[in-house]
Amino acid sequence: MITINNFEEYKSYEGKQLGFSDWHKIDQEQINRFAEATLDHQWIHVDQEKAESVGPFKSTIAHGYLTLSLIPYLWKQIADVRNVKMEINYGIENLKFGQAVLVNSEVQLHAKVKSILNLRGVVKAVIEATLVIRDNAKPAYVGDVIFLYHFK
Repeated sequence: MITINNFEEYKSYEGKQLGFSDWHKIDQEQINRFAEATLDHQWIHVDQEKAESVGPFKSTIAHGYLTLSLIPYLWKQIADVRNVKMEINYGIENLKFGQAVLVNSEVQLHAKVKSILNLRGVVKAVIEATLVIRDNAKPAYVGDVIFLYHFK
């Protein structure tokens, strides 16, 4: 894990790969809890029997937005940004889903710092986020995650 204490340290990582999270297994229980929380009960996510018999993946799959919602959790395993009064998830740009995440797959976040800007005291960090699926050539997604940091 990388520790970042201020804008200058963050800026030194611009254009560089920061690192990788631990592997995280997405099981059916997590998929079902996400379906409950978001009211998205599409059968391809929650009906294991139907997904196995007639689904295109022969398995249930994680919601795309479930995989996106893991970014803050997995990001904290890559970078410890300190001396921050507030951190805001500002947006996601240029995101493309490349591969479905089958139930019981393990995923890992890869993070590269694309740009760091100091906007009059607010630091805007654009992180290229790639969610890799273990033993799969294509990532689940690639996109630019934007964080705003208010350093102390």
